[in-house]
Amino acid sequence: MSDNKSSSDQLPLDLPLKPGLTRDDLIVGEANRLAVEMIDNWPDWSAPLVILAGPPGSGKSHIAAVWAAKTEAWIMEADKLVETSLEKLPATNFVIENIAEGKIYETGLFHLINDTREKGGFGLLTSTQWPRSWNITLPDLASRLRSAILVEIKEPDDVLLRQTLIKLFADRQISVESTVVDYLVIRMERSIATAARIVELLDREALARGKPITRPMAARILEMMQG
Repeated sequence: MSDNKSSSDQLPLDLPLKPGLTRDDLIVGEANRLAVEMIDNWPDWSAPLVILAGPPGSGKSHIAAVWAAKTEAWIMEADKLVETSLEKLPATNFVIENIAEGKIYETGLFHLINDTREKGGFGLLTSTQWPRSWNITLPDLASRLRSAILVEIKEPDDVLLRQTLIKLFADRQISVESTVVDYLVIRMERSIATAARIVELLDREALARGKPITRPMAARILEMMQG
């Protein structure tokens, strides 16, 4: 018996995505301009600690990865920061990702910030929330956070999303009509991470069908992702 399902119905959504995380891969727009200028200006920072806050999928991890590569910083998720992880620090500079309420080892983070300052190093924290929402109970840590540089990444606007999609398609050597890009921009979730996922899925779909990417194809992918 033949399988009546279309290739888009069978297309797996849980694909291993490997987006480029270099400085050249970073698209700059009004939403992330201050954050990009911040990492470009290192080490000329006014404080040794930066807190980068923005909505999910806004590109915080990409910016943090670019800065970590530039400064040879080590990266750790906030919920992995425990006492044992601080015994042998692999580098002077650090990145702690995805700090949120209830996921902070406060004593460890305080000592990490202090030790880094004493060594002349720098730290970068990322979060979807501003520090005032972290419910810090350790006064000394709260004081350190108040003296940090606060940088906001905003939700990507149409210009940034369009530039990101165009670059992601170009990186895969895919020719796509501007009407398809415009169609995606006004209907997709406003997220850099989502843009990368859409391009990946469309590339797979086009290869499976042996056809160029069209608006109907884009519509099917968006419907699958939303469903």
